[in-house]
Amino acid sequence: MKPIVYTRGQALPQILSKRILILDGAMGTMIQRFKLSEEQYRGSAGPDGVFERFKDFHRDVKGNNELLSITRPDVIADIHEAYLAAGSDLIETNTFGATRVAQADYDMAELAYEMNLASARIARAACDKFSTPERPRFVVGALGPTPKTASISPDVNDPGARNVDFETLRAGYHEQVQALVQGGADLLLVETIFDTLNAKAALFAIDEYFEATGERLPIIISGTVTDASGRILSGQTVTAFWHSVRHAQPLAIGLNCALGAALMRPYIQELHRAAPDTFISCYPNAGLPNPMSDTGFDETPEVTSRLLREFAAEGLVNIVGGCCGTTPAHINAIQQAVAPLPTRAVQREYFYKEAA
Repeated sequence: MKPIVYTRGQALPQILSKRILILDGAMGTMIQRFKLSEEQYRGSAGPDGVFERFKDFHRDVKGNNELLSITRPDVIADIHEAYLAAGSDLIETNTFGATRVAQADYDMAELAYEMNLASARIARAACDKFSTPERPRFVVGALGPTPKTASISPDVNDPGARNVDFETLRAGYHEQVQALVQGGADLLLVETIFDTLNAKAALFAIDEYFEATGERLPIIISGTVTDASGRILSGQTVTAFWHSVRHAQPLAIGLNCALGAALMRPYIQELHRAAPDTFISCYPNAGLPNPMSDTGFDETPEVTSRLLREFAAEGLVNIVGGCCGTTPAHINAIQQAVAPLPTRAVQREYFYKEAA
């Protein structure tokens, strides 16, 4: 296999071979803590006064978290900096739903590029603020799954029906990749994958962008096991999922969301066996949903960190963090729990070259 020529994030393979890296935690959980109103989502009451641009927008935008990168960048920056202070090495951009496909739900598809660019710049500034020569911090350009699936019919009475096609997904992801890279992302994360065909559209768009521009960033691919069947929603086992995306030569393959660490463990073990030559990432939910909890999920930082420490002690992981329900307190506890433990060994050395 030819060496991968990374134009950014060149240090990541070497760092991952030496220690476990810490991803950040939930963005949505933290945004909810601000208890922002509809007017605040539109930009009112920000640090720079009233933001008039969306004052008369024709529909409600509360809940469109990606819009906050434009209207309330201070909120997103505060969240990034809280995770960096807690010990995160890797900061995800606020772009989980920042594709044209997802933003169409808010009639804001035309803002997708701007959202991604703004989000990447906010994360870049936060990482630069906390980076040191001894401990650099990295911006992870996040590509979410979209609310539409290319593999599964939305109509139980018509199994052949689809509400999105591959080309629409590819085009949306290509626009997202372009903005994330231009905004300063060090690597790309195709995450919360419930439909491998959607993920393939994202991976195709990434490769297309790389070929056209000469850029080459590390990629992390993270699937989502939705239930006790051990399969993603479109039907693949974890091992089958890996074999269908490994052609992308990701820096890391992993799982996130849907499950807490305790239920995710057998699937991380399966992935560990299936991908001995690739780094493994894992960022579970904080246990099961619990509306009575402060974060909406069961697990305290102590519980989540103890479980992920067990993963590290078993030699299963290279990157750990948190998904839904996790907070800076969870990330700090995870960082402290895994810091003394070695990173998972891979069976071949990661070779890479800097761009000429």
